[in-house]
Amino acid sequence: MNDQDRPARPRVGVVGLGAMGLGMARSLRNAGYDVGVHDLRPDVAETFARDGGTAFATAGDLAAAVDVLLSVVVNAAQVESVLFGADGAADRLREGAVFVMCSTVDPAWSAQLEGRLAEKGVLYLDAPISGGAARAAVGELTMMTSGSTAAYAVADPVLEAMSSTVYRLGERAGLGSKVKIVNQLLAGVHIAAAAEAMALGIKAGVPAEALYEVITHSAGNSWMFENRMAHVLAGDYTPLSAVDIFVKDLGLVLDSARPERFPLPLAATAHQMFLQASASGLGAEDDSAVIKIFPGVDLPKPVEG
Repeated sequence: MNDQDRPARPRVGVVGLGAMGLGMARSLRNAGYDVGVHDLRPDVAETFARDGGTAFATAGDLAAAVDVLLSVVVNAAQVESVLFGADGAADRLREGAVFVMCSTVDPAWSAQLEGRLAEKGVLYLDAPISGGAARAAVGELTMMTSGSTAAYAVADPVLEAMSSTVYRLGERAGLGSKVKIVNQLLAGVHIAAAAEAMALGIKAGVPAEALYEVITHSAGNSWMFENRMAHVLAGDYTPLSAVDIFVKDLGLVLDSARPERFPLPLAATAHQMFLQASASGLGAEDDSAVIKIFPGVDLPKPVEG
């Protein structure tokens, strides 16, 4: 695809309409894009399209219709399926189209994916995201990106429509994923530490609401404490980011450090805490449910009515 053939506003598609992908698709639609979508749950894609946009039956059908394809799925295995599975996107994307990978993955795998797609004439952006579902829905994500100048030239307006900040970290894929790995180390450790602190305070007899109020106005506060312990106070473990997400992400953190023989004692401990929660049947609950691993803690109950 040369510059003369490329539309002034790139045609855009989103694969994966979970909490993040759905918000991103909506923010793109609000920015004036005619958004194509695909999800393994056809009803979710069709519901989105009723308010504007087009639902596609397969990732390949969607890929053939767009200039920028965003993949917002859980892990590398699902990205592989989107691209190279049955009715996959890799062989249907036009030459010069851009595949934007927004998952948390092994940086080495992401770097290899750039080369695999280049063989098909497809550009690639390594573009993990942060900010949560609420920020995704209003176009205020943080994106940690790396890739070629040519890929940015096509995808930049799409990235800007979804994000408050787009960090351009380098000209080759992998750097975006490396920064996301560091972010997930901190996020996972902060959630685990917040849960441990909240559980200790409650066990010691401090009213949960008072503890939350004091800590969120003190030096020990963190964004994760303030955000996730609010879920604990409400007794609401509806998954916005599930326990099993941090089993995966902290596992990736540890895997990425192992070849460097780099010790990560805090990340390893947090990973074990999330593993314990998952093994206790909490894997599909909100990641704040890691607080439930502590025995004898009388956690707040959900408000009825």
